[in-house]
Amino acid sequence: MALLVLLTGCDVGQTFHGFGWPQGGISPESKRMYDLWIASCIAALAVGVFVWGLIFWCVVRYRKRGNALPVQTRYNMPMEFLYTIAPILIVSVLFYYTAIVQTDVDKLSKNPDVTVEVVAFKWNWQFNYRDGQGTEARTTASTLGTSEVIPVLVLPTNRSIRFEETSRDVIHSFWVPELLFKRDVMPGKIRNVFEVSSLDAEGAYVGRCAELCGSYHAFMNFELRVVSPEKYDQFLAAKQSGKSTQDALSAIGEQPYATTTQPFDTRRTQDNFNPDKVPARTGS
Repeated sequence: MALLVLLTGCDVGQTFHGFGWPQGGISPESKRMYDLWIASCIAALAVGVFVWGLIFWCVVRYRKRGNALPVQTRYNMPMEFLYTIAPILIVSVLFYYTAIVQTDVDKLSKNPDVTVEVVAFKWNWQFNYRDGQGTEARTTASTLGTSEVIPVLVLPTNRSIRFEETSRDVIHSFWVPELLFKRDVMPGKIRNVFEVSSLDAEGAYVGRCAELCGSYHAFMNFELRVVSPEKYDQFLAAKQSGKSTQDALSAIGEQPYATTTQPFDTRRTQDNFNPDKVPARTGS
């Protein structure tokens, strides 16, 4: 108890570098998961200190003193009660809070403010801005990445955002480290859907594929660009008027190309990447 009281007086996560969990989440869901991890680590440390204390106390208290055998007992009811009930209580509390946070993170709303369809393919991304949810919704604007142009996904702060994911070939994984979790992108008719209730910080954040999907998996990057709601509306209007993603970004005062990552030299040729002789597009 003394340890818990002491730790609540400081930023435990920052002091101990998140106990291995990434810091700097940009959504309420990421902050809840981070808080759950920190609380679990503190609880584990408290239990660990208690157990270590018992071990060292037994080592000192019951160390060998001469050749006489210690008093033999069959059982110790208080001790057996403690090591039976205490683990059950600990697991129950952790399960309770884990279930609450998981339910909150997986929660979907009926009418999110923004819906984006994430389309993954070997080895790049396409982001479709939709006018509704599900496969029947219409795409109003789209951004396509190529080997020469990193795709930039532009989203607003302070609005709920739904991601609907699908893959054209194999399993990929949509990962922005600052969201503090990954979501698999499945092929076929499966649409993996999740939401964030808001994005809290403007900026540019690198995105990656986190599922080994083939030869150029490591090159399958994108960028999440979080802007104000006003800039987002202007960007979407510019895209809908026919401008490219780069021109639309420039129109709202943003860098036209990704700043957190850049295209890699994949050394692709017509023989190993483009057997059908289809000209590579320049992005949109």
